[in-house]
Amino acid sequence: MSEVELTATEAARWALRAGLPLESEHAEVAATANHIHSVVRTLRELDFGETPPATHTIEGAATDGSL
Repeated sequence: MSEVELTATEAARWALRAGLPLESEHAEVAATANHIHSVVRTLRELDFGETPPATHTIEGAATDGSL
């Protein structure tokens, strides 16, 4: 992931491309995107080694895969 931060202009351009035209909050969107990228970058650097994936069960839920 790139270390280069998203600018307000780039945020507006990407939002428009996604069909989400921004009025005036370009800087806030860019700041939020940059924060999310920094968190994801940190998570990708974690070494989980031999840690098995967590499981999640719900009491009383069907275990045969049916909904």
